[in-house]
Amino acid sequence: MITISTSRHLIYGLLFGVILSFSTNSFINWWKRKNQDDSKNTPELRTPRDIRSGDIADGIEGLIGNTPLMRIKSLSDATGCEILGKAEFLNPGGSPKDRAALYMINEAESEKLIQPNKGCTIFEGTSGSTGISIAMIAKAKGYNAWIIMPDDQAKEKYQILEKLGATVEKVKPASIVDRNQFVNLAKRRAEDFGKNEEKNKSKSKDGDNYEIINERKYSIENDEATGFFTDQFENLANYLAHYRGTGPEIYRQTNGKIDAIVTGAGTGGTIAGISRFLKPLIPNLKVILVDPPGSGLYNKVKHNVMYSPYEAEGTRMRHQVDTIVEGVGLNRMTENFNMSTGMIDDAIRVTDEEAVAMARYLANKEGLFIGSSSAINCVGCVRIARKLGPGHRIVTILCDSGQRHLTKFWNDEYLKQNNINPKEEEGLGFIN
Repeated sequence: MITISTSRHLIYGLLFGVILSFSTNSFINWWKRKNQDDSKNTPELRTPRDIRSGDIADGIEGLIGNTPLMRIKSLSDATGCEILGKAEFLNPGGSPKDRAALYMINEAESEKLIQPNKGCTIFEGTSGSTGISIAMIAKAKGYNAWIIMPDDQAKEKYQILEKLGATVEKVKPASIVDRNQFVNLAKRRAEDFGKNEEKNKSKSKDGDNYEIINERKYSIENDEATGFFTDQFENLANYLAHYRGTGPEIYRQTNGKIDAIVTGAGTGGTIAGISRFLKPLIPNLKVILVDPPGSGLYNKVKHNVMYSPYEAEGTRMRHQVDTIVEGVGLNRMTENFNMSTGMIDDAIRVTDEEAVAMARYLANKEGLFIGSSSAINCVGCVRIARKLGPGHRIVTILCDSGQRHLTKFWNDEYLKQNNINPKEEEGLGFIN
């Protein structure tokens, strides 16, 4: 016989069991969430195999993007800040220009401006890296590439382009106001494509000499063969490649925990795309432009005037900007750089000596063999780390490897000829 007292105990037991069950499940779920949050706050350092081997890439285009973010140990340990480099040199074409080139070509295809395997030719004026990316992607997609470059770049760039089957046209360095400046000439070549079947010319219409490497005749069998000028400086597909790709990748890799982005600008697409994506998500983020000697972007950011003192001094020795650093620096505003308006907080000018010394420092300290634009970015990171103080996280772009800079930036004889003598000091004392 069940008494009232027994019934009461049974009911209390059932209630206690239910409460305990809910409490236990709640605690377990809370503990799982806590561990997940903790793991997000402290990202696990993973190997390239873990990062990039999850899927099978569909051709060379499938290898573009999703580059690792690496902790630059020597710079982080020396400054007390976590300095992270986006390893863009691991793109198949060796630079972040792969992203922009693919976006610009895909956009042209979507607008029916070019069609693969029809004899269409893609034209671009470049200091090298964008041309290499275009030549690589053009070959993969069934296009020809015609790349026009200043004749004072590292010869490795011309050689790579030639091996990729591109026509390489080298011209004398000139101001953007000159109709035969490399960008202007690329546009004109695209506009004239197909109008004159004979491509074997030794002089331009103005009688200016130029050199064509690996030059070929393109047989145009039908009206579907077109010439397309990618126009990397003004084509906003460049900026969008980083707004939709590089920026989101950095946010995901850092879980949005960044204090500063430090990078240079060539066309302006990278800094504009990354900053426009990250700034609204990270309100206190500082975006810092790094600029080489002779470029006007430093003064544009600092004083809103596009000006370089090298112009007034009349002592310019090298093309475009008076520096051995290739691929960054400008003396005019571009549509892509305009997209960074209101996004850049400060600017840093880096000397050639600092860039060279940084590249050699990183090669010596941790086997990181970088090119010139990567080197000035790393100098900028150390400057900002010293300004912010220990405990901050700084992200930069490792744009290029030193492999395509052997004859200039990494050539001691060339440096001596240009009076560049980087200081040999312990630690990072060479950075002003």
